[in-house]
Amino acid sequence: MQKMAFTLNGHRVETLVEPHWTLLELLREAMELTGTKEGCGQGECGACTVLLDGQAVNACLFPVLEAEGRSVITIEGLAGPDGALHPLQEAFIHYGAVQCGFCTPGMILSAKALLDENPHPAEEEIRTALAGNFCRCTGYAQIIQAVQSLSAYEEKEVEFITRET
Repeated sequence: MQKMAFTLNGHRVETLVEPHWTLLELLREAMELTGTKEGCGQGECGACTVLLDGQAVNACLFPVLEAEGRSVITIEGLAGPDGALHPLQEAFIHYGAVQCGFCTPGMILSAKALLDENPHPAEEEIRTALAGNFCRCTGYAQIIQAVQSLSAYEEKEVEFITRET
């Protein structure tokens, strides 16, 4: 076991890790943050996506010791201190972009990384940002709508775009 320190969901953490672990193993097994999912274990599905220093990464491939001194945000870290859902989480619910929910945490974190970098992405930019996240339930239309509804989000109350029927 090796000692490491990093910031997890806004809190400084010191823990012991096995040097061969991935970031996913640390989060799920040691930290009990099960919102980060293991899908394929090969970095192909995006279910394990977390934010590392603001960038979306596949935690299933990321060597745990490379997170030393860095900031990691999981889906559990998006909620406000009062437990209120992040606007992206609310948008996914509003647009029915959650279906079974297995891919949802990774989709939301990938979308957050995009919106933090580019608050007004075009649809093609959204599709590109989410290309590493696979969903087998929604067909992606609702996911794209949810992200588009927040493309101008600036820490204010969000008015959702009305869905066309």
